[in-house]
Amino acid sequence: MPISLYVAIALLGLAAGWVFTSFYRKHMQGENAPEQTVEITVLDKQAIAVEDAQPGEDDQEYWIYVQRGKLGPKREFQVGIHYFQALNPGDKGTLTYQGDKFLHFAMKR
Repeated sequence: MPISLYVAIALLGLAAGWVFTSFYRKHMQGENAPEQTVEITVLDKQAIAVEDAQPGEDDQEYWIYVQRGKLGPKREFQVGIHYFQALNPGDKGTLTYQGDKFLHFAMKR
């Protein structure tokens, strides 16, 4: 087999690895992700106790579970206590997020 075939396969492998890591960082970890706004429905919310919280830190984490449209993907976001207390399952509105980071929610009335 010619050596150029091995070089081409190696270059394709490197290119695929680079594309995968950049996609993963942007869409899964939110690194350099664009700010996005979508219409969602709040499915559920949950408070989770933090076992090893230091004095002065919150002893709970607050999460909301949302769905885009009726058949859209389901996502979860960690929110602050004020959003957690204000939102209830079934609430609909506009969610603004960046990657996996919650930014804002505007409820539709």
